[in-house]
Amino acid sequence: MASSTEPVLRAVDLGVRRGDRRVLDDLSFSIPPGERALIRGESGAGKTTLFEVLGLLLPPTDGSLYVDDTDAASLSERERSRLRRETVGVVFQEFQLVPDLTAWENAALPGNHDGSPDEAWLETLFEWLDIADRRDQYPATLSGGEKQRVAIARALVNRPDVVLADEPTGQLDPDTAESVLELLFELQADTDTALVVVSHDSGLESQFERRYELTGGELQTD
Repeated sequence: MASSTEPVLRAVDLGVRRGDRRVLDDLSFSIPPGERALIRGESGAGKTTLFEVLGLLLPPTDGSLYVDDTDAASLSERERSRLRRETVGVVFQEFQLVPDLTAWENAALPGNHDGSPDEAWLETLFEWLDIADRRDQYPATLSGGEKQRVAIARALVNRPDVVLADEPTGQLDPDTAESVLELLFELQADTDTALVVVSHDSGLESQFERRYELTGGELQTD
């Protein structure tokens, strides 16, 4: 776990190249423990690529990404996967739930890689997220809001230092989106987990302490 003062995420001259095209160009920033940060950008700005790099799903081409003082850019795919399970929770825009697993089994997946998950903590998450009565349901029977709540439980099951959310309300109607965001913010505050949301929605800006704008692969502080 991160110390109380060291950043949970720190990018230094981070870049991603695809052939001759630079998708991300020399990004440098840091996310302290417990902070809430928004990364905005229009379609094609490089948001998805940055999300994948920060979530340890894609290695950068250049520079360094420190996660709890470990340079993830220097790790093998297996080592990155282990670091992700231990320190990073990920919420995908399209939920990414396994269709033949129940809501409970989906949320427990990150813990199953290293043994049994903390079932008491998972029960607490399901209560907080108001999906305790849906634990034995399969994704096909869940609403969009319920699916995203299961995804949030999965992201938090290992008590990560930072949660990354990619357009977390992109598949939800406005009322459901608002309630899901409120729950995500409450859980983030209660667990003192850093939260990084990647979104095109300018309406979220007032709810974040730190805001960045991603344009043409370059990041600027708002």
